[in-house]
Parts: sequence; C-alpha cells; structure tokens
Amino acid sequence: MATKEFKRAARIILVGAPGVGKGTQAERLIQRFPQLSAVSSGDLLRNAVRNKTPLGQEAESHMQSGSLVPDDMILRLILSELKSKSWIPPSTSLADAAPTLPSSSPTASFILDGFPRTSPQASKLDSLIPINLVVSLITPVNIILGRIANRWVHAPSGRVYNTGFNKPRMEGKDDVTGDALTKREDDGEETWRARLRKFEETSEPLLEHYERKGVLCRVEGNSSDEISPKLFGEFERRFC
Repeated sequence: MATKEFKRAARIILVGAPGVGKGTQAERLIQRFPQLSAVSSGDLLRNAVRNKTPLGQEAESHMQSGSLVPDDMILRLILSELKSKSWIPPSTSLADAAPTLPSSSPTASFILDGFPRTSPQASKLDSLIPINLVVSLITPVNIILGRIANRWVHAPSGRVYNTGFNKPRMEGKDDVTGDALTKREDDGEETWRARLRKFEETSEPLLEHYERKGVLCRVEGNSSDEISPKLFGEFERRFC
C-alpha cells in the first residue's frame, strides 16, 4: 500500500485508560503512516539520565529523592528533542510564546507519549507546541478488566501473553524459555479499578481542555482491531 502524503503536520496525543491499548494504536499509526515519529517523554528522560546529560543529572536527583520530575524539566526535554529534529527554531525557549511551527511540512509530525497527563501540563505544553489532534480511546471497563484477568507474563524478559487472544503455545509456559508464566503483582482487579478511577479523575479535565481547543475526537471499540480502522479514518480525514 502506497504511503499517503500529509497535507499538514500531525501532532498527536493518544489518551486512554490503562489497558486500553494506547501503545498498540501508536505502533499501528506509525506503521501505517511512516512519516510519524514517536516522541516519548519517558524515553527522553531515561536517555538523559543514562547519558548523564546536565538535564539528566538534574532529573536523577529528583528521582533519587523520591520526588516527581517537575513538569518544566519534562518540557525542556521535549523542547530539546524538537530542536534536534529542526521542528522548532534552535533559539526557542520555554519563555517564548508558542512558536510558529512548519505546520505545512509533514516532517514535523509525531505522536507524543507520556505527556501531558493533566490539564495544567497541557496548558504548559500549549506554550511550547500546539497539539492538533487528541484522540480519546474508549473501551468498556469490563472489557479492560477481562484483558487484565487473562494476562500472564514472563517476568525475566517482559514477554506478555493473554489467554484470550495471544495464548502461549504451551499453557502456562513461555514460548522461548519454557519457564512458568506468572501474574503481575499489580494485576489484581481492585488495583486496576483504583487505577481506572484515578485515570478518570485526571483525564476528564485534560480532555475538556482539548475539547475547548477544538482538537479532540473520541474513538470507541471493544478491541484494538475494532478501534484501529476508526482511528485511521479520522487521521486520514484530518491530515491526508
């Protein structure tokens, strides 16, 4: 299938409850539209710490003390990444108003993962880079809890199986090593219900923020395979 050209840059955030499949949808979007880049605030933070950059050392001191890495620090990491790709002028700083991005250029297209998670974070991001599509991925809670109940992992490697749709070849055994699969400690139903409630509390004002900006759309489905075609259709309508 030929790659479809973008008529303008796509700057995207996917919002969804834990277990809804944000990672799967991001991977599928990038596979279908290779012009998209993935910008993960978590990866940027880990790389900065590992490479012992000044920003990484500053972040590590917060992490070692048990405190959260400040929003402004995450924004500085994102700013540095955008500069490195020449998507914003090298002179841009957090003190500037929102810069004029090359919105006509498809090279400035990305999915931002991990930030923002709250409305105040979104307001800070607005001053750095205007997001032009926020997708709220919606799957019923009972479906998500069913996925978690059927999830098994090979802890040493991180390989994940699901007895509903991604079974191991031998029941209860890792496909590669044959080791016994286990449940994650945090995969209990009550733990997940608490996580879902927390997500709802923080996401509602975040989604309201982007709805006021006119860039929010909602995509519903009971599975990733049901959601993906709807997501692709919305994306193509806006950017291709």
